[in-house]
Amino acid sequence: MSLAASVVNGELVQQTTSANSANGKSQQSSGSTMDKESFLQLLVAQMKYQDPMEPTSNTEYVAQYAQFSELEAMQNLSSNMDIQRATGLVGKEVIMKTTGASGEPIYVQGKVDFVSMEGSKAYLTINGSKYSIDDLDTVVDEDYMNAVNLANDFTNSLNKLPQLALLTSEYKDVIENLTNVYNDMTAYQRSYLSQDTVNKFNQYAEQMKQILAAQESAATE
Repeated sequence: MSLAASVVNGELVQQTTSANSANGKSQQSSGSTMDKESFLQLLVAQMKYQDPMEPTSNTEYVAQYAQFSELEAMQNLSSNMDIQRATGLVGKEVIMKTTGASGEPIYVQGKVDFVSMEGSKAYLTINGSKYSIDDLDTVVDEDYMNAVNLANDFTNSLNKLPQLALLTSEYKDVIENLTNVYNDMTAYQRSYLSQDTVNKFNQYAEQMKQILAAQESAATE
C-alpha cells in the first residue's frame, strides 16, 4: 500500500492506493496503524502542499502534533495494560471465545502456559495454541472448576445406574465408589451438587444396604 497526497482548495487530501483495489474500492490493511514517523511525514507533506494564499498557522501544526502525541500515549497505555493483564494470567484457567469459519462462537478452555508479544499485542498460549488477549472470555478459579467437574462426574455416574427398583448387588462397587467420592468431597465441592442428586444418592446407598443385608441374612439361614 502506498500513501499519496494531493491538494484540493488549499487542503491536503490523504489517499490510500492498493494493488488489491481492482474493484474500485480502496482496501486498507486491518493491522496497519499510523505511527509517529508516518504522522510527521504527512505533516511535512501538508506544509509542503498547503495553499500559499491561505497557509496553515504554526499554532495549528503544534495543535495537531499535540493531539497525535496524546493519542499515541493513550495507545501505549492501553498496550501496557494488556501486557500486564496477560502476564497475570499465566498458570490460570481461562476460557477463550473465538469465531469459527461459519461465524459461530467457539469456546476453548485451558491453562495459560505462557504469554508472547507480537508488536504491542499480547497473545496467550493454551494447549499449544496461541490466542489474542482480545479473545479472553472468562477467567476461571481452579478450585471452582475442579468442584464443578467433580459434581458433574458424580451426577453422571449416578444417572447411569438403573432405576431404584431394578438395583441389584451387581452395582455394589459402583455405589461404594460413589460413597467414597461423596465422603471425600469438601463442603465447598458438595455445594455444587443439586439437592435432587444428593437425595437420589442417599436413596441408592440405602437401597444397596438393604440388598446386601438381605443377602447376608439369607446366607446365614
